[in-house]
Amino acid sequence: MLSKRIIPCLDVKDGRTVKGVNFVDLRDAGDAVELAAYYAEQGADELVFLDITATHEKRKTLVDLVQKVAKELNIPFTVGGGISTPEDVGILLNAGADKVSINSSAVRNPQLISDLASRFGSQCVVVAVDARFEDEKWEVYLNGGRLATGIDLFEWILEAERLGAGEILFTSMNHDGTKNGFANETLAKLSAMVNIPIIASGGAGNMEHFADTFIDGKADAALAASVFHFKEIEIPDLKNYLKSKNIPVRI
Repeated sequence: MLSKRIIPCLDVKDGRTVKGVNFVDLRDAGDAVELAAYYAEQGADELVFLDITATHEKRKTLVDLVQKVAKELNIPFTVGGGISTPEDVGILLNAGADKVSINSSAVRNPQLISDLASRFGSQCVVVAVDARFEDEKWEVYLNGGRLATGIDLFEWILEAERLGAGEILFTSMNHDGTKNGFANETLAKLSAMVNIPIIASGGAGNMEHFADTFIDGKADAALAASVFHFKEIEIPDLKNYLKSKNIPVRI
C-alpha cells in the first residue's frame, strides 16, 4: 500500500501566507519562505503554494517568491494560481516547481490539461477543483470560490482524468477552514470513480480528521493549512499518530 501524504498548503496573497474560513475573512499566517523551510524540516511529504488571487486579479503567479520557496525545499513542490498557458508552466518549473496546479483555467479551457500533460507529463499536472454542496448537488466554482459554474463536480473530475490530469486536488468549500473534518463521503465517491490520486482539502481540525479521510474518504493525500501554520498540529506528531492507526506514512 502506498504511503499516505501529508501536504501543508501555503495560500499566498500579496506575498504573505493567509488563511480564511469558507474562502473569506483572510488573516495573516506568516512568511511563505520561512514556513516552507519549516515544513520541509518537519517532514512534510510535499508542499503546495497557491497564489490565491492571481486569477481574480488577472495576473501571473509570483515567480520570484516561487524561486525563494523552492530554494528551501527538498520535497516535491506544487505551484498554482494564474496559470493559463504551457509557457506559464515552463517558467514555474524553471523557477523550481515540480508540479503545477490548474483550476479556473482548466475549466475555461479543458484542452489546457491535455496540452500540459503531453508537454510536461501527467505527473506534473494537478487539477484543483473547488466545489460547494448546495441544493443536493456539488457545483464547481472558479476564481478562488467567487464564481459558480453550474458544472457538476463528478462529471468534471472524470473529464479531467480523461484529458490527462495526474492528480486531483479537491477542496470542499463547505468544509474549508471550519476544522470539522474533510468531505469524506464525497472523497470516497471520487476515489472510486478515478484511477489517479485524490488529495483531500478543506476541513482539517485535528489528527482524527486526517485518519478519517485516509480510512473513510479513501484519500491518497491530505492537504491542510491553518492547523499547521498556527502549530495546532505538528507534522511529526501527526505522522506518529497515523502510524499508530496502521495508516502507512513516511516517518
